[in-house]
Amino acid sequence: MGTQPQNPIDLGEIRADGWFEQLASEMPEFEQLCQVLGQRFVAFSFIAGVRITSISFDPHSPDSSLVDFALGESEDVERLTLTDFRERLGGALISSEAEPIVLPPNPEADDIRSCIGRRYLLLAPIFGIRIASLRLTDGAPMIEVDLGHVREEVAVQGLRDILDNAVRSELARARPAAPFSIDFKRIPQAEEANKRADYNETIALLGAWPGPLSMFLRTPQGQALGRAERSKLVKALGLLGQAYLKKQQIDWAEDVLRLGIQFGQELEASGPLFGLLGQVRVETERFGEAIGLLRRALALGSDRALLVDLARSFSARDRNVAALACLNDALAAGCDAAELAPLRTKVEKALGPAYVKYREALAKPG
Repeated sequence: MGTQPQNPIDLGEIRADGWFEQLASEMPEFEQLCQVLGQRFVAFSFIAGVRITSISFDPHSPDSSLVDFALGESEDVERLTLTDFRERLGGALISSEAEPIVLPPNPEADDIRSCIGRRYLLLAPIFGIRIASLRLTDGAPMIEVDLGHVREEVAVQGLRDILDNAVRSELARARPAAPFSIDFKRIPQAEEANKRADYNETIALLGAWPGPLSMFLRTPQGQALGRAERSKLVKALGLLGQAYLKKQQIDWAEDVLRLGIQFGQELEASGPLFGLLGQVRVETERFGEAIGLLRRALALGSDRALLVDLARSFSARDRNVAALACLNDALAAGCDAAELAPLRTKVEKALGPAYVKYREALAKPG
């Protein structure tokens, strides 16, 4: 039998919330640096111990701008293009060896910092992750993190992996667009990757598509694209959006899913995208927005299990007759009655005695 988890240790004194904002208030040219380099890459440079000494900005080719920098306290200045400098920063953060994950029985603040990893404490607020508490469960340190819309408990290595992947994704987004071609063979590969829960592979396969596709959509060629090709692109963006959702990168997921919906319009292939976007709204308690998205998904033939999310949204907006109708349809579609029962009880209670009398009247013969 495993041991009972210990009481959580509040990490209010350990986490580094606000460090980057404090830095911004102390640097007179901070905004200009962020505009050229990118806000997160400015943060990466401080975490990696890199001092930027000057930037020769090229407005006609920003990615070819030259960055002069030094490492730590060294006086030796190196020079790289902006693109190469970003790669160097991201690579330094990901490849650097992290502190071992160990925690003594009565840890001090420095012990906890070393256990989580000092650079990860600095990276967490950059990606909107608030480290709330730590506890030992079966001898392993577990971290409760606040992701803005949900709290989740993860192992220390799990937190490190989340942040390493966030750095990788930031690198991928910042890379200059190469000549773009659509390789439809990547779509079944991404589909298989999602089935294996290998969402990093899906992002590697399709993560470069949204930017060029967004521009392509605005061209006459994009507007004239046939239904079959558009359906394939919608499916690809749905797979990518799903991968971002599973990686808890909600903002990117929403951007990708909205782009897919723009491509899909009335196509049946866009149904799952409406459904995923609706589920995001439900999870973040934006029930009014969820209703239209879920209804559109269902109208396009998406999984009838979405009726449960639609019922939950109607209930949250006090539209209980509509909620009950959705629950009845969900039951008829084969959803588990036991899983529906708590929500049904809540809805029937909200409808009150009049509904009970109406249901009894319907049950009477003749």
